[in-house]
Amino acid sequence: MADRRHALDRIDTTVAHPARRYNYLLGGKDNFAADRASAEAIEAAMPTIRLAALENRAFLQRAVRFLAERGIRQFLDIGTGIPSADNTHEVAQRIDPASRIVYVDNDPIVLTHARALLTSTPEGTTAYIDADLREPQGILDDHEVRSTLDFTQPIALMLVAVLHFVRDDEDPQGIVDTLIDALPPGSYVVASHSTWEYLPSEAIEKLEAANPDGRFRARTAEQLEKLFTRLDLLPPGVQSVSEWWPEDAPNPRPRIEDVAFNALIGQVR
Repeated sequence: MADRRHALDRIDTTVAHPARRYNYLLGGKDNFAADRASAEAIEAAMPTIRLAALENRAFLQRAVRFLAERGIRQFLDIGTGIPSADNTHEVAQRIDPASRIVYVDNDPIVLTHARALLTSTPEGTTAYIDADLREPQGILDDHEVRSTLDFTQPIALMLVAVLHFVRDDEDPQGIVDTLIDALPPGSYVVASHSTWEYLPSEAIEKLEAANPDGRFRARTAEQLEKLFTRLDLLPPGVQSVSEWWPEDAPNPRPRIEDVAFNALIGQVR
């Protein structure tokens, strides 16, 4: 209870937070006026942003299922967001109830919801830590992470819709490299990232205006791939989230211009 009160004391409802804004775009109710205003400013520039959020979420679920079906039983999900339907542990534990998952986020609302709602199977384990992607070593050194995951066995690192909140001056390459260095061979990395490369210039100008603090950093497919050159990328390499295993997704598939998210899955050598 004390942890929950401490987390709630840190909530600033006057400033938009990515997890709460994403919750609003997915149709959730765990958000505040500042989050909704921020999301609506983005939607004014990109009317298909809600579709993009849904497609990104569906990619996460397909990626977890893909890896779980190939024997991965451990997941480190950084930037998990407010719980929604078919979270990482639910998809993984549906395939193997003994799967172990650690969720990481820096929004106290996410932490309180996760502890209340993300319940593991009796055979598996689900843990949650309050930490920031920009401090990767702190995540890796966390007692909860180390006691839940076995770093001698393959782990799936999930970086879904989170790296675009790391500015270039915050060393995204160093963050990614630190995390990959900690993973044993045979591990996987799943990443998705917003891109503006398919959008018209007038839409990009509006999106930039809606990002006054520069916290959001869209990157091209080439820039995303460059962050993960140390991995062996699975075919088809960097691709729109709407085109990842489209045979496993509802049809017709949306246009990549309407989704504006790229994704990849790579294996640690």
